[in-house]
Amino acid sequence: MIIVVSGPGGVGKGTIVDALVRRDDRLWLSRSWTTRERRPSEAPDAYVFTDTATFEQHIAGGGFIEWTEFLGNYYGSPLPEPGSDQDVVLEIEVDGAQQVKQIFPDALLLFVVPPSREEQERRLRGRGDPGDKVLARLKKAEVEEPVGRALADHIVVNDDLDDTIVEMLQIIESARAR
Repeated sequence: MIIVVSGPGGVGKGTIVDALVRRDDRLWLSRSWTTRERRPSEAPDAYVFTDTATFEQHIAGGGFIEWTEFLGNYYGSPLPEPGSDQDVVLEIEVDGAQQVKQIFPDALLLFVVPPSREEQERRLRGRGDPGDKVLARLKKAEVEEPVGRALADHIVVNDDLDDTIVEMLQIIESARAR
């Protein structure tokens, strides 16, 4: 099964996905690639950080399930490693989620939203995003959210991290049972 966790920047996707993978050993995270610089507060393995030329070579070689350009940087999900008996988790933006759903219509899309724009802004600033990037991400969220909501199999409000994780694990278990 392919599980897509999507939502606007600052909603907590990375934190949620890390917790899901830690709690359920049947989940395997496909680590996304990016050409953006690593944030000071970000773990070195949050992404595969690479340069534009390497990323574009990977595009040309058909090495991504999905990829997009966002705020001047590339982001993409590499093809899953063959032979895995685990469910693949993709933590991606809405553009990528649309691409995955076109290729894999049975993929489970969990769209995560913040409890409010104010909370989203607080989270973006708290993780060290510069002011211009915060404003760009908030503006982008206004466009992304209606698309993500329409595309989603489930919409989850991340107002309490533990509750959000439990809810998402229940959704995944239910999808497995089907």
